[in-house]
Amino acid sequence: MKTRATPVDAVVCIPTFKRPEHLVQTLASLARQRTDLRFTVVVVDNDAAAQAGSAAAEAVFAKGPLQGQCVVEQRQGNCSAINRAFTTALGAYPETRYFLMIDDDELARPDWLERMVATAQRTGVGIVGGPVIPRFEPGTRSGLDGHPAFAPAYDKSGPVPVIYGSGNCLITRRTFALMGAPPFDTGYNFLGGGDTDFFVRARRAGVTFYWEAEAVITETVPLARTRTGWLAARGLRIGAVNYRIERKHVRGSLGLVTLAGKSFAVLGVSFGRAILDLARTREPTIALHPILVALGRCLAALGVEPQPYRASTPRLRTRGR
Repeated sequence: MKTRATPVDAVVCIPTFKRPEHLVQTLASLARQRTDLRFTVVVVDNDAAAQAGSAAAEAVFAKGPLQGQCVVEQRQGNCSAINRAFTTALGAYPETRYFLMIDDDELARPDWLERMVATAQRTGVGIVGGPVIPRFEPGTRSGLDGHPAFAPAYDKSGPVPVIYGSGNCLITRRTFALMGAPPFDTGYNFLGGGDTDFFVRARRAGVTFYWEAEAVITETVPLARTRTGWLAARGLRIGAVNYRIERKHVRGSLGLVTLAGKSFAVLGVSFGRAILDLARTREPTIALHPILVALGRCLAALGVEPQPYRASTPRLRTRGR
């Protein structure tokens, strides 16, 4: 006979891929939460072959006091893993209203969970987002904390039109019910940006958003992700994601032509913005970002998209912008 899970106030979901050491640190940050809320954790390992993430998480849960469960998602791709995490949590804890997500290379500050849930309870919104602050490795050149690849979407707490990434978010049960299953479009599995697509669709469905600036998560940023090549690829990917999301809501040939024209117009405007950004920041990678995003849009309009999150990449990544 199947036993019913003990009711909890919130479930924290963590998709993971080939990062067991970082995952243990993420779980340790959850164990340090200062809250009276009852919560549990669902870890989804997207590395079905090795399952190192599952082994690491199970060892943490066995020691306590953090409670949770591990599942393995056989289908490779970040959206498949995220969908498995949320659907597992929704099914296992039918009385729970709040479902949060954190990436497997992030650390939650001790008041993170309390602030996110309290904000959802106070405001009644469907989705709460919070900042992910980069923690750069020694040797990283200065000035990159303002790069759009790392800077939070908003500076202050308050209602916002939409959020862009799932690396620090809370989604209510009623939002999932409204959006249907599966929540994330698996067509974004290898491009990335499935979270942004979900949030944009939620906004179109009438879901409301709030930004809680004090609910801070920090993210490990290795040196490899501060190099010009990685930042350039990131910009191209963001542009491709933006184009695909807009294309989903376009109807007819005229709409496609108009969208393509918009993309190439954005490319033209991006050069002026790049000059302004260079004058403001003196950081070439920040100045190049709008050009690369616009170029990514144009390439996507021509049918060329990157696929950075296939199995050959070293980790699962979930945050879009």
